[in-house]
Amino acid sequence: MFDFDDLSQAIARQTVLCVGDLMLDEFVYGEVSRISPEAPAPVIAVRRSEINIGGAGNVARNIAALGARCIFVGLIGQDSAGDQLGAELAKEAGIESVLVRDPSRPTTRKVRFVSEHFSTHMLRADWERAAPASGEIEQKLIAAILPLLARADIVLLSDYAKGVLTARVLRNVIDAARKAGKRVIVDPKSANLAIYRGASVLTPNRKEFSEATRSRAETEQEIAVAAQDAIYLADCEAILVTQSERGMTLVPRQANPIHVPAYPVKVRDVSGAGDTVVAVLAATLAAGAGWEDALRMASAAAAVAVSKQGTASVTSAELRRKILPHAYRAAEEKIIESDSELAARVAAWRGEGLRVGFTNGCFDILHPGHVKVLTAARAACDRLVVGLNSDASVKRLKGESRPVQDERARAEVLAALEAVDLVAIFAEDTPLRLIELVRPSVLVKGGDYTREQVVGHEVVEAAGGEVILIDILRGHSTTALVDRARSEVR
Repeated sequence: MFDFDDLSQAIARQTVLCVGDLMLDEFVYGEVSRISPEAPAPVIAVRRSEINIGGAGNVARNIAALGARCIFVGLIGQDSAGDQLGAELAKEAGIESVLVRDPSRPTTRKVRFVSEHFSTHMLRADWERAAPASGEIEQKLIAAILPLLARADIVLLSDYAKGVLTARVLRNVIDAARKAGKRVIVDPKSANLAIYRGASVLTPNRKEFSEATRSRAETEQEIAVAAQDAIYLADCEAILVTQSERGMTLVPRQANPIHVPAYPVKVRDVSGAGDTVVAVLAATLAAGAGWEDALRMASAAAAVAVSKQGTASVTSAELRRKILPHAYRAAEEKIIESDSELAARVAAWRGEGLRVGFTNGCFDILHPGHVKVLTAARAACDRLVVGLNSDASVKRLKGESRPVQDERARAEVLAALEAVDLVAIFAEDTPLRLIELVRPSVLVKGGDYTREQVVGHEVVEAAGGEVILIDILRGHSTTALVDRARSEVR
């Protein structure tokens, strides 16, 4: 398994030159309220609308969201939609846009009407001219793109067949990139893969690949066989075939095919998922990742994208949460570094109507008695905050030979437990300050205490909360475990 954090840092040092068909994506959300008697057809009661940068612009947004730098070249019309796209791109941190104007065509605009209740696309209306750019505009595009190659680590061509990536533009860009030693990733639209000849990787979806190769492409083996002729025709390093819920299959020119399954996920909207895949693929390959690592990153990113509504970009943080196991992330997500952070997390839970619980201890060597108290405490609430004595506090309470493990180690062990939602380290001898900050609905301690002995019981009960005492497991004690270990060492 690759080191995600190292790869993410490497991605942040890369610059991707992205060229392709830019479009304005508009989403109109509402509910189907009735059937119109005129058509008859569904009538959508509009609730809200969103405007997004779509097409190759969404690829650029995904590149920037990963932390990489994106230089984007696209084509817009001399119209308000073009002005709006230019303004939206200017707001995007990490994207440097170079937009060529073509007065002879409208800016590509797509408006989708979506039922919020069913998350279903009811209708899409398009304004576009899906024709190759004129010779004059081609020359402007080429003149804009070629000087930018020197600043790029990799080139990504996003073809939506709207006129930017003509045969002439493709030839000039791919040849210049190869001469400069820059890899070229192409998300193709044309069934004639020969026009992309010389690109490093082509990334068709299964339908596009099947049409281009005149093959069924139903199985990994069928894709692998059909890809060999396509690789020869396009003179590329590899072909990546994306297959939605089936995952993705990469066929390199001189290595065995690699198949990566799709992540199980509840699909909300597939719009723009392909943009996310090619953006992540380009950024990770530029950062030096191998084929399999790049594919696994792209697959995870696709899962995040389709779980969102609308044309979505995927951040490095979202990708990290999807790829890394929960236990791996537990320490950074659960161990609180400041009172303000603790207060904010608790306030957010309360805002969701959740019941917050609190317990505390030294937890020097975690044993079944601790686990029983923690799991019982979590069962009595929706979210559990654990107060943990600092090293200095433990030393004052238990003696100079304690703690056996330092506070960070103890906090990380607690954070790895499913029952624990937050760990807050306190330096005082008692957790009273934390209890006053958290104001828990439930305060839990082991049954070796009485209610009156539980620190903070007055605070909790005065606010309408309750104190719960959990029967302890006899024969389990950290002090006894430490004494036994030391006697055995002697």
